Amino acid sequence: MEISPVLTAARNSAERKRNNLRLAVKLSFVALFFVGFGFAMVPIYDVFCAVTGLNGRTNKTAILPPKNTQVDMSRSVKVEFLSHSMPGVALTFKPELFSIRIHPGEISQMNYTITNTTDKVFVGQAIPSVTPAVAAQYFEKLECFCFSQQTFQPGETRTMPVVFVVNPELGRDYGTVTLSYTFFEAIPSKS
Repeated sequence: MEISPVLTAARNSAERKRNNLRLAVKLSFVALFFVGFGFAMVPIYDVFCAVTGLNGRTNKTAILPPKNTQVDMSRSVKVEFLSHSMPGVALTFKPELFSIRIHPGEISQMNYTITNTTDKVFVGQAIPSVTPAVAAQYFEKLECFCFSQQTFQPGETRTMPVVFVVNPELGRDYGTVTLSYTFFEAIPSKS
């Protein structure tokens, strides 16, 4: 008994549709998994950094000024300052100086100048990072614009300080510490 070509084509078409439907369902589950994974990455990454001390993340809130901290006048540490904005963030963002020399234990301040170059209100937040990563635990911010979201009016320029101490317990091998900020948009601007 021979199967007609029309019946064969119909069976092949039905089988292809089932296979396509199975593939679409599987790809949908994969897409949903990665969307959920994307949302879970930030808290997972924060926990990972807290446990391992990697990425040079520093304190997120102000700490009390160090008590009984002795300034180590026998050495100095070069602190470099970097600033970045995420693509699409229309800010000019820069430190007053690229670097300064300080003595460990000394309370120091650096000002950053930030300008909203758009005609829209911009809400964002700076995320700090310290390198080398091992130095992050010794870099203590007392006051920082990164502790909260910042709102900039169209064309507004603002000078914002970061007050910090490099703890004298930082190893003598570390002659340079780099504080880097990346500015992210916190709430999308309304068009």
